[in-house]
Amino acid sequence: MRFAVSLLTFIAIATIIGTVLEQGQTEIQYIDKFGTYWYSVFRKFDVAEIYNTWWFLLIMAFLVVSTTVCLIRNTPKMIKDMRTFREYVRQTSLRAFPHKIDIESDLSQDEGVALGRSWLKHHGYKFKEKVDGDTVLLAAKKGSSNRLGFIFAHMAIVVICIGGLLDSELPNRLQILAGFKAPIPDAARFVSEVDSKSRYGTNNPSFRGNMLIAEGQATDYALLSMGDNYFMQEMPFQVKLNKFIIEYYETNGQPKRFASDVDITDYKTGETKNHIIEVNHPYKINGVTLYQSSFDDGGSRLYMTALPMQGNGLEPFDVFGEVGTANGVHLKFSENGETYGLTLTEFSPINVEDLSKPGETHRTLQEQVVAVTGSAASKNNEKIHNVGPSFAYTLTNEANQAMEFKNYMLPIPLDEGLVYLFGIGDQENGGFRYIYLPADEKGALDEFMGIRAAINNQSIRTRIALEYSQLMERPDVPAAAVITMADTALNIFAESGFHGLERYISGEDLPEVERVPESLREPLQRMMRDYIVFSTMKAREYVRADLGYPELTFDDFEEVESNADWLNLAIRGLSDMPHYPVPMTLQLRTFEHVQASVLQATRSPGKWIVYLGTFFLMIGIFMMLYVRDRRIWFWVNKQGDGGSEIRAAMTSHKRTLDFRKEFNKFKDDFSDVARS
Repeated sequence: MRFAVSLLTFIAIATIIGTVLEQGQTEIQYIDKFGTYWYSVFRKFDVAEIYNTWWFLLIMAFLVVSTTVCLIRNTPKMIKDMRTFREYVRQTSLRAFPHKIDIESDLSQDEGVALGRSWLKHHGYKFKEKVDGDTVLLAAKKGSSNRLGFIFAHMAIVVICIGGLLDSELPNRLQILAGFKAPIPDAARFVSEVDSKSRYGTNNPSFRGNMLIAEGQATDYALLSMGDNYFMQEMPFQVKLNKFIIEYYETNGQPKRFASDVDITDYKTGETKNHIIEVNHPYKINGVTLYQSSFDDGGSRLYMTALPMQGNGLEPFDVFGEVGTANGVHLKFSENGETYGLTLTEFSPINVEDLSKPGETHRTLQEQVVAVTGSAASKNNEKIHNVGPSFAYTLTNEANQAMEFKNYMLPIPLDEGLVYLFGIGDQENGGFRYIYLPADEKGALDEFMGIRAAINNQSIRTRIALEYSQLMERPDVPAAAVITMADTALNIFAESGFHGLERYISGEDLPEVERVPESLREPLQRMMRDYIVFSTMKAREYVRADLGYPELTFDDFEEVESNADWLNLAIRGLSDMPHYPVPMTLQLRTFEHVQASVLQATRSPGKWIVYLGTFFLMIGIFMMLYVRDRRIWFWVNKQGDGGSEIRAAMTSHKRTLDFRKEFNKFKDDFSDVARS
């Protein structure tokens, strides 16, 4: 029993964790909410799928076995004890009872026995009479069904656990362990390529899987996820998605309702019916329940532009692709460059994120980016807004190494201004790291990309360097030296950002004779940084003139501060771009959205077993709390003077206040017939 209690404690703790920690979320959602450290802990113990972990199922199985053995050993004894009156108890045992009476009475033995029978009947006792010489014993009991409470409570634990095990992945995992099933291989791209060993038939007793259906498409299978592997679950019906219905709140863009208009064809009868499946309104057919789980992309068509991130001479070009297509597009960013395979993995037309107003919180730029690019939005419902579409893609190089990216279509308002976010997959910590590029007053990247092109153009660099040398007008520093320094600084900055400048000044990877003297490093660093700011400002002037934008004004403090923030973002963006892992990035121009619905298909035979177990538990608790067991042994001994001696004892499993009150009543009633 102690072992079973320990197992119950473990299960209770695990259940609390599974209730508090939302199950089945994506890796990035857990990282955003809890950080990389706690995510590594969750991953180690599989707490994101805690109810299907091997250790949780093992504890459940041990609990079933332990409690079942306990029931088998003790139930016959309890039932036997319920039925017996224990008339074998002797008067000599009276001393062992704390609640007893021992009186002499003038009543004859027959009168004493009659009085005992009357009292027991009046108070609801069943009794058995036993005559032993000059002694008559009335062995009485009531509330014996209290012991059934213990039996039903323990049965409830077994039944509920069995129901839970049936509804878990255990039946399917046992088939895998036995070698009857194997996961879908990575090479399988079409349903026809999935072997029968990776399929569960329609007679599978228990499963929980997802059906992803694009608008206008139909399917008759679900995907079961077990660990890192996937299996196919065949359905005895076909579901066709006519239309996916989604409605949003006008205030913040969050979804308030989503539903699926589907046609379901039953393979048994051939009958087709139309249904609306939505949250909290599932549909049941052939023992399978279909729930509206979520929604996804159904193969949206994306029209993008490739923008240069590194070097000079790369020109933007148009790219088209469909989300989720097996055959990706092949991109070559330059004539002699590497070829990349493009696969569009995700498209989200809305992103409801946390947008605190400027000045409300003092956050770093990186903290702001984190707040608007993940599930951190759920922490502050008052400041969430739709920041527009985003898409994710992978680029696979010729060495078959894949890199993940995630970009937003529209500029996002941060404290420093509007920025475009270009995400790079972080393989070490999960999620994405973002490069943020400032949008101009038209909400476009034209001004910034023009600056990037200008500082990578040698003729414009020379022009800026000449203007800088004229501005310096220091007789002790030759103009040629200033121009050389300026051109070197801008060249290094364009190729490797501020990190490259720091390496150059510190002399990293250079022979000792070629390094900048240590006494000159700090002034050279200040001079180069000042020049980077100057050249960016000059390049911005040239670009704005070419684009036909009005000249910048600095008439008041707000304009000065705004231009300074924009320039700061631009310089940081220019410094980060050389570290982008590929020469170009993709910016979304427009799209044709194709919706898809995710229906969860479940068959839960254990549900009714759990309901039965719950019913047993209710009965057991009621009987243990409200049915009170009592036992009385009432001896009447004949005396020589015609009187009698009455000796009695009362006991119970729980000697509560009610028990003591009943014993006092019993004692007082028979004290009235005692000799004075």
